[in-house]
Amino acid sequence: MRYETDMTVPALLSRLRLPVIGSPLFIISGPELVIAQCKAGIVGSFPALNARPQALLDEWLHRITEELAAHNRANPDQPAAPFAVNQIVHRSNDRLEQDLETCAKWQVPIVITSLGAREDLNTAVHGWGGITFHDVIDDRFARKAIEKGADGLIAVAAGAGGHAGRLSPFALVQEIRQWFDGPLALSGSIATGDAVLAARAMGADFGYIGSPFIATTEANADAAYKDSIVASKAADIVYSNLFTGVHGNYLRSSIAAAGLDPDNLPDGDLKTMNFGGGTDNGGSSKPKAWRDIWGSGQGIGAVDRIEPVADRVDRMTREYRAALARIGAA
Repeated sequence: MRYETDMTVPALLSRLRLPVIGSPLFIISGPELVIAQCKAGIVGSFPALNARPQALLDEWLHRITEELAAHNRANPDQPAAPFAVNQIVHRSNDRLEQDLETCAKWQVPIVITSLGAREDLNTAVHGWGGITFHDVIDDRFARKAIEKGADGLIAVAAGAGGHAGRLSPFALVQEIRQWFDGPLALSGSIATGDAVLAARAMGADFGYIGSPFIATTEANADAAYKDSIVASKAADIVYSNLFTGVHGNYLRSSIAAAGLDPDNLPDGDLKTMNFGGGTDNGGSSKPKAWRDIWGSGQGIGAVDRIEPVADRVDRMTREYRAALARIGAA
């Protein structure tokens, strides 16, 4: 299935029921979640590294492509949103070249790059008609990403799940919008349709949402993880670089369950990051992100149930429209 090569913001928004990109969730995002998100009318995404062994990536992309094509044939008036694949550019990812070749085979419409920007990767994606978004935590990294050919940016602000920045979303979006008028998504505690509208009012084109989709029936997450998302609040999120060497937000309950004191965590080391070694920890008893230590953003206080993706997107869409009506009536 070939996607239209026009991936400008207006063209992309016209294909979305809600201006949202579902963020790629390490281990958790798989074909079931991505397909459900796209059918519900938002961009679904997954990290390429979730498909293990590497050959499984081809099977996943085949399934996603075929199921979305079938959906579009059956629902020509409500086609699915495009999907995205996240590529970790960090040097520890020894699969990057193979994964990129597989994405080229299936002409993945959107590629999200993390932990490093590469001009040759952007050029390759453009070669098959796709676009690239790069996630950044500050204006300096944003400028580097655009200089290297990224089409769009994901502003990862304070409160985002997983690897997150320290800056207020207001500060980060304002600085980027002073010089960049291209596609911009905002990540950081967005869990409701109201928050999606707020992100757009600030200058972002899309809300970038991850943690609420952990608590969905299609997510490949442990039941206890889903329950913890529902039970926890913003105060239950711990910001630490212990587990991967890069600062991120994690659920307090999972840290305590691993026998660690969430309020007294030592500093981590960037050398501990390893995206090439699989999702297990090689038999080690040391707790491992993201298997034992669960990532989550601060917005989970708004997540009060586990439900299908379609229901969650329905609710966010109602909230978005209601918020838009409130502002219009003000």
